[in-house]
Amino acid sequence: MTDPVLKITGLTVEIPTRRGVVRPVRDVSWDIRPGEIVGVVGESGAGKSMTGNAVIGLLDRPAHISAGEIDLDGRRIDDLPEREKARIRGRRIAMIFQDPLTSLNPLFTVGQQLVETIRAHLDVSAGEARERAVALLDRVGIPDPGTRVDQYPHQFSGGMRQRVVIALALCAEPEVVVADEPTTALDVSIQAQILDLIRELARERGMGVMLVTHDMGVIAETTDRVNVMYDGEIVESGPTARVLGAPEHPYTQSLVAAVPRPDRKLRRFPQVSYGGRETAFRIEDLARDWPARPAGDGPFLEARGLTKRFLEKGSLIPSRRRWFTAVDDASFAIRPGEVFGLVGESGSGKSTIARMIAGLYPLDEGEVRFEGEVVAGAGATEAARDAYRSQVQMIFQDPFSSLNPRHRVDRIVAEPALHLGVIPKANVTARVGELLDRVGLGAEAGLKYPHEFSGGQRQRISIARALATQPRFLICDEPTSALDVSIQAQILNILKDLQEHLGLTMLFISHDLPVVRQMCDRVGVLKDGRLVEVAETARLFEAPEHPYTRELISLMPKTDLLSNAGLAAE
Repeated sequence: MTDPVLKITGLTVEIPTRRGVVRPVRDVSWDIRPGEIVGVVGESGAGKSMTGNAVIGLLDRPAHISAGEIDLDGRRIDDLPEREKARIRGRRIAMIFQDPLTSLNPLFTVGQQLVETIRAHLDVSAGEARERAVALLDRVGIPDPGTRVDQYPHQFSGGMRQRVVIALALCAEPEVVVADEPTTALDVSIQAQILDLIRELARERGMGVMLVTHDMGVIAETTDRVNVMYDGEIVESGPTARVLGAPEHPYTQSLVAAVPRPDRKLRRFPQVSYGGRETAFRIEDLARDWPARPAGDGPFLEARGLTKRFLEKGSLIPSRRRWFTAVDDASFAIRPGEVFGLVGESGSGKSTIARMIAGLYPLDEGEVRFEGEVVAGAGATEAARDAYRSQVQMIFQDPFSSLNPRHRVDRIVAEPALHLGVIPKANVTARVGELLDRVGLGAEAGLKYPHEFSGGQRQRISIARALATQPRFLICDEPTSALDVSIQAQILNILKDLQEHLGLTMLFISHDLPVVRQMCDRVGVLKDGRLVEVAETARLFEAPEHPYTRELISLMPKTDLLSNAGLAAE
């Protein structure tokens, strides 16, 4: 058996605080052999990313390694001087970060950043570095890499920015790659490309990969071995097939049971109950105060011929301007009380349609009708738009960037209700406290700021804010993409309860097809801005008609390895 390329022994990370020493990673040990992909799973706060940061030497002070050691190819590296660590970092150990926006400099083109990284680690000319940069962009699936290499990060979609970050990590052909949630923002087709690329590089170059992810399907399909972390410790480890197929630890069993399945629909998602951290959502209390609004006989919302173009190249001369069509003549209808899903690749137009329907983007062509009345497009009156806005709310993909960090949570939740005049000012404090209590955070959460909450708790704040105006229509744009499976299960159960008990109608957008399978009554499939298929959810997954839909479904990570314990189909 070959020697490990990376070996972690008894790793403990400490963070001194005013309230004492916190140990987010405790006595962690594992190794990675050349060409092997080792997965690390667990809930947010389990210590996964902290372990990865310790490996690459990027712990934020005052966090530090207090015990244990890290060996790279037989040589200890955690106690090296910072100058030597910097030479290793990027060249021999690289990292793929979760958030591409914080990994890319908005002031430089993608090509400039790639060339700089390549020349910092390899002895090549500027021309050769540019050729390698274009080849890397092509390798990670960026279309027209020769043109895109000279564009800036803001000109790429979220999924394409993540592919650029992966290209940056692979620039110097490292021996070990720490991949921290590398496919979180990617749709199934690009995710499949990236995972194929990681597997291919591991096999061809003997590159060891530490894959940190909350996606158990990715773990099942990609990794050779897996480590399950809970509260800073490894509770179970071993070959992937054994750990996911026959988990022994109660926490692993609970985690596996919470994974959405593409082959069956569950009435509710099993909760990760180990450790007693499940938080109740008091839907019955919320339902008692919800006004009854009988739905009409016709479609609840209709999108007719929606078209949206963005300026790609500006010019004073109109004929020289170049436009990009993000949404091209999309039409669909949503029934009262229905959850209608939109799926498609990154850049297919899903979020653009959501923003057009929400009134955040003007329509270039087409119209939106709400209960038969035009509320967007030609013919929409200001009165109709105002009435519509009071009945629609949106839950965004990133709960942190959609919450104002300078405001307390009580002000954030109250803001839409005050703006629309839905709640008298005298009742706002009580109403906000009730909402926070009923989404399982407690009224005292209103006195805190967004940074004091976890990702799942911030998404609950977003839900409370959306419910403050007692809307009839909820637009959910990737509401669980950045959440681990346990928090995802909580949020999806909340949305199921809202739809079932309050009769809310929803537009649900996601690149996670198993989640769409669980949540939606009907699904529309988008490709390059055009709607290519609309069907009932079960039929779409079991007998898709369009070739693109069949391709998407075939690319879903396989969950055959996962244990079926704790599942109950509808």
